[in-house]
Amino acid sequence: MVAPTEGRVVVLEFNELSPSLMERFIRDGDLPNFERLYSESLVFTTEAAERPPYLEPWIEWVTVHTGLNYRDHGIYALDEGHTLQAERTWDVVSAAGSPVLVWGSMSVGYRAPIRGIVVPDPWTTKLAPVPVTLTSYFRFIQRHVMEHTGERAGLTVRDYARFIGFMLRHGLSLGTTASMVGQLVGERLGPSRWKRASGLDRLQFDAFRSYYRRVRPRLATFFSNSTAHYQHFHWREMEPDTFKIKPSHAVMATYRDTILFGYRAMDDLVGRFLGLIDADTTLVLCTALSQQPCLLYDDAGGKVLYRARDLAALLRFAGVSSHRCATPVMAEEFILTFETEQDASAAERCLRALTVDGRPALLALRRGTRIHSGCKIFHPLPADARLSVDGRQSSAPFFDLLYQVEGTKSGMHHPDGIFWIRTPARTHAVERERVPLAAVAPTILRLLSLSCPSQMAEAHHMGVLRGCEVDQSRNLAKRVTAG
Repeated sequence: MVAPTEGRVVVLEFNELSPSLMERFIRDGDLPNFERLYSESLVFTTEAAERPPYLEPWIEWVTVHTGLNYRDHGIYALDEGHTLQAERTWDVVSAAGSPVLVWGSMSVGYRAPIRGIVVPDPWTTKLAPVPVTLTSYFRFIQRHVMEHTGERAGLTVRDYARFIGFMLRHGLSLGTTASMVGQLVGERLGPSRWKRASGLDRLQFDAFRSYYRRVRPRLATFFSNSTAHYQHFHWREMEPDTFKIKPSHAVMATYRDTILFGYRAMDDLVGRFLGLIDADTTLVLCTALSQQPCLLYDDAGGKVLYRARDLAALLRFAGVSSHRCATPVMAEEFILTFETEQDASAAERCLRALTVDGRPALLALRRGTRIHSGCKIFHPLPADARLSVDGRQSSAPFFDLLYQVEGTKSGMHHPDGIFWIRTPARTHAVERERVPLAAVAPTILRLLSLSCPSQMAEAHHMGVLRGCEVDQSRNLAKRVTAG
């Protein structure tokens, strides 16, 4: 099997990259670092146990980190990961006395005291980074990610100054600086603001590298969502013949290569990680799930998303005033927190009373004192559409309170995921049978010679561990096809 090592494991958590696109882009010669990683790795395709509406990254990444499927971990929405008490892989490593470095992992949670550093994902609002000196950095990244669809992230000059000062003290490279300057210049010359997501990845890598060299963690994770976002909104421009609704020539000219740009940017990150780790470190690539073309909405004009211009103003119009906290999260969604279930229940009724042309305008999913909400209208609306409160005469122009997120959604989730393991032995083999996503967590711990907690049932991970045995056993050669 994969020889357990006293070395380190670094996990690249590149959200929702597609196995089919990866194969295509490697074949075309666009991804030299991914190609090298593939050729030196044990290659698996994972399969998530969930299907829509539960096939979501904030659900699947909990499975990656705990070995528990949704039916066992129960985390349904963003910003809930911290409520799960089950051990994550980094909890096991920390408890064994080794440092960890968790950089942006989705639906994060940890058992305190944690030995090492934890930067939560940008959608987490109830969990502070460890140590607290990372708070200003985390808040800056969080605001940029949460408000990426708007014109501004609500940051002050002082916020920018603090962030720049932090980066200058924590590894900001000349290459990243030049890239960011080029980005700002490019935005003045044409519509290229969308590239900021990949630029943010480069900034995060510089900071990660600085802490990695200081901490020397036994287990490190690095999460990126930038290319997943590109796939959701620009698959149509990449493959226009797949869709009934064709993009305009102007849109094609701007976004045709957006997804390839994202994969190339991540290929650059892979090269940086290969240069960062030593010869005794195992490098793992995991995507948790993937994407495919979204064709479900083309007959209705395509799927579009609407997001609150000012969340406080939208809630006032709906008659919601008793909330303790209102937090925008991914795309059209936001989360409300209340002091009591009675207050949450009353707000749930108010949100569900909002309509457009007699149809419900907002999702309102309540769990205790929290409501997961967002606009549930996904078709194009006329400019004079009005938002009404059912049973009352009050109404307002829809687009005074919400705006349409740029682009038409054209990528949707798929249960397959990439799982590559580059051990110090650099053995390459391809396992043709899919393995359960719940196998990832116990496999990571096995690589580190650590025992799995009881939650990670043996049946979940034996498929991967047997598939990895090409390093030492000839008996499984028939199951594993050498690349």
